[in-house]
Amino acid sequence: MITPRRQFLAMGGGLGAALLFSPSIKAAPAVTIEMRGTSRGERIWFAPVGLAVSPGTTLRFVNRDKGNSHTATAYHPANFDRLRRIPANAAPWDTGFLLPGESAEIVLEVPGVYDYYCVPHEMAAMVGRIVVGKPSDAGFEGPAPATDDVTAEVLDAFPSVEAIIARRRIGPLPG
Repeated sequence: MITPRRQFLAMGGGLGAALLFSPSIKAAPAVTIEMRGTSRGERIWFAPVGLAVSPGTTLRFVNRDKGNSHTATAYHPANFDRLRRIPANAAPWDTGFLLPGESAEIVLEVPGVYDYYCVPHEMAAMVGRIVVGKPSDAGFEGPAPATDDVTAEVLDAFPSVEAIIARRRIGPLPG
């Protein structure tokens, strides 16, 4: 006779197998943002520099630059005491230094505009912008205003929210 515990485990295993092989429940693949640079290192960038995604999308930052390590770091007081440039209710992230070929994943749930940068290369305008959801979504927070916490060159490197929404994927920008 099967004990109630065994019966429960048997049902759980069958449910797990059904979920694993069900095509309608598979997770969406991660969206990749590459960290790139020229062979001599005179130019570095995120590709794409602007991206529109749905809430809950997994983003994978991959360092494809053979000559540099990079970070993807949200502008937030928790990260090096920077002014916040992500939605107020969003969790800040910092991938830490990624060596060539390494990657890190994050999931953005809160609708709004997320600006991020590479710690060692921000002054070279290695920055990016992610728009999560649509401006019509409840709680959507638009881009942070210009501040003296970032240079004019950095602010100019962020694509407009309107362009990101219209094109879904931008960049890298010429320069």
